[in-house]
Amino acid sequence: MSSGPVSLASRARTVVPGGVNSGQRNVPGLGDLVITGTGGARFRTADGREFTDFHAAFGPPLLGHNDPDVARATAEAGAALGHMGVGVTEGEVLLAEQLVELIPSVEKVLLTSTGSEATFHALRVARAATGRRLVVKFQGCYHGWHDAVSLNVISEPAKVGGHDPISTGILTEVLDSTLVLPFNDSAAVRHVFAELGSDIAAVIVEPVPHNVGALLPYEEFLTTLREETSRAGSVLVFDEVITGFRHDLGGWQRISGVTPDLTTLGKAIANGAPVGAIGGRADLMDLFSTRPGAPAFFAGTYNGHPSVVAAALATLRKLREEPVHEHVFRLGERARTELKELYARLGVPATVAGYGSVFVTYFMDDSDLDGGVPRTYEDLLANDAARFVGYRRRLLDHGIFELPLNLKRSHISYAHTDDDVDRLLEGTEAAVKSVLAEGGADDLAHASTMGGAK
Repeated sequence: MSSGPVSLASRARTVVPGGVNSGQRNVPGLGDLVITGTGGARFRTADGREFTDFHAAFGPPLLGHNDPDVARATAEAGAALGHMGVGVTEGEVLLAEQLVELIPSVEKVLLTSTGSEATFHALRVARAATGRRLVVKFQGCYHGWHDAVSLNVISEPAKVGGHDPISTGILTEVLDSTLVLPFNDSAAVRHVFAELGSDIAAVIVEPVPHNVGALLPYEEFLTTLREETSRAGSVLVFDEVITGFRHDLGGWQRISGVTPDLTTLGKAIANGAPVGAIGGRADLMDLFSTRPGAPAFFAGTYNGHPSVVAAALATLRKLREEPVHEHVFRLGERARTELKELYARLGVPATVAGYGSVFVTYFMDDSDLDGGVPRTYEDLLANDAARFVGYRRRLLDHGIFELPLNLKRSHISYAHTDDDVDRLLEGTEAAVKSVLAEGGADDLAHASTMGGAK
C-alpha cells in the first residue's frame, strides 16, 4: 500500500470530504500536504521536506510540538488511569485549582473538550442567568463553530456592517439574535446598550482578535465593555482561547486589568491537546447542571479525560517554572522589529503587528494607522491579500511555514531559537523579493477562510 504524499492525499479525498478534517486545513497550493512527523519547532512531510513551523497549529503548542515533559505526563496518565465518565479524578481538581488561582475572573471552572464548546456554554448560561435573548459579538472575532457566533469573521468589504454568516444552515432567528459591532468602537457599544441593553444577555469578545492577525484593543474599549455590561446586568465573556496562556498565565484580563464575568479557554491549556474550559463568577458557574437541579445543561463524554488533564498539568507546570514567556516574548519582539526593518529596506509598504510571541505582516500603507498598526477590521481591508498569500507560498521554498491564508497570524514557541528567527528573516526577504518580481497570488478564491457563506 503506497504511502506517498499524492497517493495518500488522493485516498483521503476519496473517503474524507475535501481530504481534510477541518475547513481551514484545505489550503490552496497545499492540497497534497501529508504530515508525517512533528517535533519542537519543526514538522516533516511525506515527500521528505522539513519546515520550521511558525504556524504552530494556530498557536496552542506554546512549548513546541511534542514537548517531552508533556508527552511523558500524558503517557504516564494513560498507562495508569482510564476514562470512567463518572465521578472526578485528582488531576481534574488540581487543574481547576490552578485555573482559579491564575485567572482573575475564575472562581469556579468546568472543563470541555474544545474552545467552541466553552463559548457555546458561556452564551447558554448567560441567557439562563439573564432570561434575555440578544448576544453582542464583534467584526473579525471568531468564537467557534456554533450558530450564534458563526458570522462576521473575515468578511468582504460589502458585507461589513451587516450579518455575514460563515455557513449556510443557520436559522435566521438565531442570526437575528446576534448583534455585530465594530471592534474597538466604544461609541457603538454605548449606543447599542442605550437602545437595547435590557435585552442583551451577553457580550463576547476576543480581547485581541487574533483570528484576523492581531488587532490590539484600546484600553478604553475593554473598560467600556465592562462598564456597559455591568450597568445593564449583562454577562461579559472574554474568549481567551488564543490569548490565554500565550500572552500571560492570567490571560489578557490580567494584562488589561479588565475582569470579565466568564472566561473561555482552549487547547493552549495543554500545549495543543484537546481541552477547553469555561470559568468565571461562582453564581454563574453554579447554574450549570453539574450541580443537580441547576437549569443550564452541561455535559461532555470526554470532559476531564485523564490524559488531557495530565497534559494540561504538565504544561502549566512548565509555564510557571521555566522562562517560557521571557523566551518567546524576546524572540517575538526581535521578529517584529527586524521584519519592519526588512520591509523598510526593501521599500515595501507594510506594517508588522502582534504582541508577545505573535507576529503578522499586513501589506498596507501604515501612515494613516493609529500608532502604525491596524486597530479595526476596516483597517485590515487595505491589506494586499495577493501579496500576503503569495509571499507565504514562496516561504515554503525556503523551508519556512507560515499559513498561506489571508490575515492569519504566526507564532513563536519555546522550541524556537534565534537561528530560527534568522532563517525566518532570510526566507522572508527572498520570498518577498520573488513576489515583487513575479506578482502575488492570483488564485484567492479560497485563500480567505471564515468569510461569508454564498
